[in-house]
Amino acid sequence: MNLNEYASCDGIGLAQCVAAGEVTSAELAELAITAVQRVNPHINAVIEHWSPTVTEGTGPLAGVPFLIKDLAITSAGRRVELGSRLAQGLVAESDSYLMQRFNAAGLATLGRTTTPEMAFSTETESALQGQTRNPWDTRLSAGGSSGGSGAAVAAGIVPIAHATDAAGSIRVPAACNGLVGLKPTRGRASNGPALDEVFAGFGVQLGLSRTVRDSAALMDIVQGYAPGDPYYTAAPAEGFLAQVGRDPGRLRIGLLDIPWNGAALDPEIADATVAVARELEALGHHVERVNAPLGTSWDSFVAANAHIWCATLVRWIDGLAAATSRPIDLSTLEPATLACYAYGQQARAVEFAGALEVRNLIARSVAAWFDDFDVLLTPTLPRLPHALDTYSRGAETMNGLQWTARVFEHSPFTPVFNVAGTPAISLPLAMSRQGLPIGLQFAARFGAEDVLLQLAGQLEQALPWQGRSPGIWVGDY
Repeated sequence: MNLNEYASCDGIGLAQCVAAGEVTSAELAELAITAVQRVNPHINAVIEHWSPTVTEGTGPLAGVPFLIKDLAITSAGRRVELGSRLAQGLVAESDSYLMQRFNAAGLATLGRTTTPEMAFSTETESALQGQTRNPWDTRLSAGGSSGGSGAAVAAGIVPIAHATDAAGSIRVPAACNGLVGLKPTRGRASNGPALDEVFAGFGVQLGLSRTVRDSAALMDIVQGYAPGDPYYTAAPAEGFLAQVGRDPGRLRIGLLDIPWNGAALDPEIADATVAVARELEALGHHVERVNAPLGTSWDSFVAANAHIWCATLVRWIDGLAAATSRPIDLSTLEPATLACYAYGQQARAVEFAGALEVRNLIARSVAAWFDDFDVLLTPTLPRLPHALDTYSRGAETMNGLQWTARVFEHSPFTPVFNVAGTPAISLPLAMSRQGLPIGLQFAARFGAEDVLLQLAGQLEQALPWQGRSPGIWVGDY
């Protein structure tokens, strides 16, 4: 197998080649490392790579090269730095529960991907790791916070990579890089043992892929209760991979193309959303524009998130400073992170409790939407990927609330589903005139990933994207 053949396969396809004896998992790992060496200098998506110890596995992704994000997951003996100088050089003592599941499934983990500091951004750049560039246009952002994983998968380094999502950090890079990005229901995958409810339950983990079936297979791997988890969300009896290719039936689909903050869409994104709605109607679904009230104001929504995020960061940062004996100042933290730390220190318990009340309002409002329709369609992002060196301008003058507002302004369609705990998926269903991917988001009621995967599989056939490749593509090297 050469690099072009390697990059043309998704994860399940590569695993099938291993199972058939056409290639070994060790040979695939060598190809992946060669891919890192050839294209990573152009995109800066992988910050460290190694020769993996491949465990035996029998699942649909056994033997497949894999990368983990530098946050929220630990691999014994490997660094975990959260994109921050404060944590630089920290080495994990043990595998987290999620890492154990990836290993048990036979995934061949061979490196770490970039993340913005503490994942508190929808762009991936940090003082420690530098800027991650979009393989479709290296002048542009790859999105965040799982931008390293997104760029690596889009460029063909690996077919699938670990990612996290607390406000859109799977779906945003999926939209920017032309990928499938599924945010699971709260309680699908364990954050333990070091973490329980990341950002009061907003943070979940899964991955980014180039095909719907790979994301579904990864869901089957991560799904399940781990000791001490605060809750558990049961899976369909037949699993998630079995949903892909299954007829979703005639769905009631609500179309929401005005974000809750009232921001205008790029015209091409607005046009793409309408075009996909028409395709859904052609497939037999009922589509109508809907009003989906949050149950609170946008400002209240942002403020609640700022209190929860920033207060949580205080504990993370204090723990890292104690572990590394480093100061908490601009020598170790970026201006936005330091501002969020200060904001979190000032937060009172009553404000945190009020933020949890807002979480409840959002969850109840979102649940009520799905009394009237099965799926909500929105753009994933209101705008096309922005130019590098623009996102963080003025961060040094902001407080934690203002920084949170900027993050949410960039991605106003995504964080609602983190607060509600409901599943959502971004699919690369359109392209701009400049040749950039456009992601469309589909959301469903709590626990209804089966509906999303059935619909995603149908759209993958109706509006295929597998023939597209970015300017930085392993198959060209």
